[in-house]
Amino acid sequence: MKRFDIGDTVRIDIPDETDPDHERLHGHRGTVVEIISDDAGAVTDDQREGYLFRVEIANDDTVDVRWRDLRPV
Repeated sequence: MKRFDIGDTVRIDIPDETDPDHERLHGHRGTVVEIISDDAGAVTDDQREGYLFRVEIANDDTVDVRWRDLRPV
């Protein structure tokens, strides 16, 4: 089950200030440009974990994040 689709506008939300990506990514907005399947869902037994969402943020930078770190805009 994918929570987002290509073309969706999202906000990166990493509330844990100790997370290494918090300062760099928290609060950025972008567009989902690719959805990458992997086997994390089988490892965690949570189908939502089986997808990485590639998000294009400012300056054409892209980052890969899981569903739990994204919010719809």
